[in-house]
Amino acid sequence: MATFGERFWLWGHDAGAHNGNYNLTRASRMTPMEGAAYLGLDNMIMVAIGGNPQPPFDQYALSMRPLKKLVWSIIGDSSSARHNSKTDLDEVVGLSRRFPNVVGGIMDDFFHAPSADGPVGRYSPEAVADFRAQLKAALRPLDLWVVAYTHDLSRPIGPHLAASDVVTFWTWKAADLDKLGQNFTQLEAVAPRTRKVLGCYLYDYGAGATMPLDRCQHQCELGLRWLREGRIEGMIFLASCICDLELEAVEWARSWIAQHRDLPIT
Repeated sequence: MATFGERFWLWGHDAGAHNGNYNLTRASRMTPMEGAAYLGLDNMIMVAIGGNPQPPFDQYALSMRPLKKLVWSIIGDSSSARHNSKTDLDEVVGLSRRFPNVVGGIMDDFFHAPSADGPVGRYSPEAVADFRAQLKAALRPLDLWVVAYTHDLSRPIGPHLAASDVVTFWTWKAADLDKLGQNFTQLEAVAPRTRKVLGCYLYDYGAGATMPLDRCQHQCELGLRWLREGRIEGMIFLASCICDLELEAVEWARSWIAQHRDLPIT
């Protein structure tokens, strides 16, 4: 029987990736694998930020061999401008040949701001469908993941989500977590057949402030319930590069994960 821990993921960035940003007052030195060990997580989503890391990724992936599952970004965060014209899809497919725990590629910060003119996403739905086809044609078929935020729901993102296997759903501002239930219901209507994973921030990046514990608990408990109900396939905790800052929400989540990871999903 599957346990909750098998469905929990860590969002990984290079060590220090958030240092000096989002009003964080301390510098982190924690690597992705150290973050996974600290939180007690066996699955990782490794994502480029500011264009880094750059390929080849083999040396990074070597350190991640102990993980059960690994998803790697083919498109990094919005500051990874090199991914606006070329993805890391070929590199991720290559990784999967050498590292059996590589199970997919993810497109981060994929949709443009609701106020932006022009295309909805960084690539067209047709391009996304082609990315998925290339991942499925790998030696071991890989899944295509994509990031969507609550504010993306105001745009016509359905065709992009339909061309993907998994959508990870994020609430950028902690103040909006009280609407998480209704926003998730809206996502289900927009993408009824795309599998879903709930993104859980451990810091309020939208406000540049610590995550209130009641909001952190709310998103985690909802995620646990939705896992039981089959509405989501997993939960992601973000991010590895803040796990050594002794943030209250990180420490709470660490204890919460330990309490639930070995329990069966029933």
